Amino acid sequence: MPLVVWIHGGAWKLNDKFADMGYMKNTVRSFIEQGYAFASIDYRYSTDAVFPAQIQDCNQAISWLYANAEKYHINKSKIALIGFSAGGHLASLLALSNNNKVKQFTQGGKDVPFKIAAVVDFYGPSNFLALVPKVEINDPTDAVTSLFGATILERPDIAVLASPTTYVDANDPPFLIFHGEKDESVPYTQSVLLRSYLRHVNVKSELTVVPNAPHYGEMFDVESNRAKITAFLKTYLK
Repeated sequence: MPLVVWIHGGAWKLNDKFADMGYMKNTVRSFIEQGYAFASIDYRYSTDAVFPAQIQDCNQAISWLYANAEKYHINKSKIALIGFSAGGHLASLLALSNNNKVKQFTQGGKDVPFKIAAVVDFYGPSNFLALVPKVEINDPTDAVTSLFGATILERPDIAVLASPTTYVDANDPPFLIFHGEKDESVPYTQSVLLRSYLRHVNVKSELTVVPNAPHYGEMFDVESNRAKITAFLKTYLK
C-alpha cells in the first residue's frame, strides 16, 4: 500500500501523534477507505531539545517505516506526508531538504534511504525571516523562540536553516497546501510565499486559502478539501 505519514502540530512543544485528528476525522477515514497505509509520528518538543532535533526525529521515524516496509505491507517508493501547523512546517522541511543531504537534519549526519512522493501542508510556516516582527519581543515562551533557543533576529542563521523555502529546487515533490484566511498564528502569506517558491522552479503545487478559516478546525475537514486531497494522492501515489 502507498503510505501517508501524519505529522502533528502544537507549536513544536505540545500535543502528540494523535493531535489534529480530532477535527480531521473524515479526512483520516478517507485515507483508510481509499487503501492507504497510515502512520502518525512524534518528535521531541522544543522544550526538551531545540532545532534541529525535531526534523532529525521525523527523518528517523520515516527511515524506520521504510526499513520495516515489508512487515507492514508498505510500498516504500510511494510515501506522502501530511502535516499541520508545526507539523506542516516539518513535513515541508523534510520533503524539500530530502535531496539536499543536510547533515544537521539526520542522526549522525547519515543520508536518509527514502524519497517523498507528495506533501499535503496545512498552514505550516515556510520562511521564518518573513515572520520577523516590527518590534521584537524576547519572550522565551514564544513558539519560534522556544524552537530556536533564541529569537529570529538573534539567530537568523537558524531561521534560514529551518525554513522550508531555503531548500526549494526543481527536483522537489508536488505540494498541496491549505491555509486559513483568518489564521491568527501563521499568516496565510507564509503559504503564498511557499507556493511562489515552488512555482518559480516549476514544482507542481496548489494552494487553497480557506475563506474566514482560523488556524485550525473543522472548516478544513470539508468535502471540497477532501476531494482535492483524494485527487492529489491518487495522482502521485496510486
